[in-house]
Amino acid sequence: MTATLKFLLAWVCLQLPLQAYAERPRTESVAAPVPEADRYALRCQSRAPHRTVKPQGTMLWGTRRDWDTEKVTDERSSVLVSASLKPLRRADAQVTALKLEGGHLVATSTSFAPGTPEGSRVIGAVLQGTASDGKPVEVAICGAEPSPEDPGMVWYRIEAWNALAQEWENPCVALDRVPDPRALAVRGVWDSSGTHREVPGQLTFACENGAITKCIHWGYKPWASREGQTLAGLHQACTRMARADYCGNGRSHTHEDTGIDMYDRLGVIARTTESSAEWDLARASFEAAWAPDGATCLARTRDGRALETILQECPDRFRADAALDLGEGDRCTVRRVDVNPRTALLRNQSYGPRKAAVSPASGL
Repeated sequence: MTATLKFLLAWVCLQLPLQAYAERPRTESVAAPVPEADRYALRCQSRAPHRTVKPQGTMLWGTRRDWDTEKVTDERSSVLVSASLKPLRRADAQVTALKLEGGHLVATSTSFAPGTPEGSRVIGAVLQGTASDGKPVEVAICGAEPSPEDPGMVWYRIEAWNALAQEWENPCVALDRVPDPRALAVRGVWDSSGTHREVPGQLTFACENGAITKCIHWGYKPWASREGQTLAGLHQACTRMARADYCGNGRSHTHEDTGIDMYDRLGVIARTTESSAEWDLARASFEAAWAPDGATCLARTRDGRALETILQECPDRFRADAALDLGEGDRCTVRRVDVNPRTALLRNQSYGPRKAAVSPASGL
């Protein structure tokens, strides 16, 4: 038998199983049809953000720490922490000033052509910004995109002047899930300790991958209110919770993309009560309760380090105590010395350390 004939026979043998598999009848699962009235009743429903698939992280502003990527910098550093609404460094000839209303910027002008979109009026404006080290940095507004979920909130595409490279660059940190991050304009400024301060005429361009913006996206809009109560305190507590900033000093105790479940006193976000592909109740347990200036009590740390390390990091803030029951199964063993943990605005669960597998041979 020639080599060519052997090759042809081998090829035929390989194709027969494939052909049989291709001709095998398929069995697909088809959902039962929804009655027409029900189908139309389900259209255009508002979709609450699924917080358990919105991973938290270590960044506060979501900005680069330094323009020099080779430089080792502290996590509390940023190339852009605030911007001033006036005086404008540069703007369209018609724009005389900018002001912040809720979640968007508004341009004051001498005249605009009828029908000019509100967002486009601020494009091209250059504001005077400040880095965490106090150095000035210019920031330009390059685009404005109204949020589909909230017309009163606008996403801005910004660029800051990189004096090191002598070019305009997006100061926001890009991640795989958000490779081209935008920013929100939020009233006030956050300092290196993570503390928010209201400063007249000052705002923060909070980038998409940072805790300030994540907490807004989860539902805690600092300019909004619920049942007559402002959400500003809840938003600030959320920025501490998102980064596991227990001591309220701006230091995180977590890792990027760690899953969490949060729930608050005002009912903006309720506790997750059913497991899903994104959240496993069997693995989740209470972690901490939160106030705007950090944790009020802890059961454990999010990144697995010993609670003693937190007591050492802020020695006069917490004390180890008998277990305190906060209700609904939430119990903490380390509590603030100056705050009643039961007054916390926000609580969260996270996944604790996985238990080591038990070997049948060990008898344990």
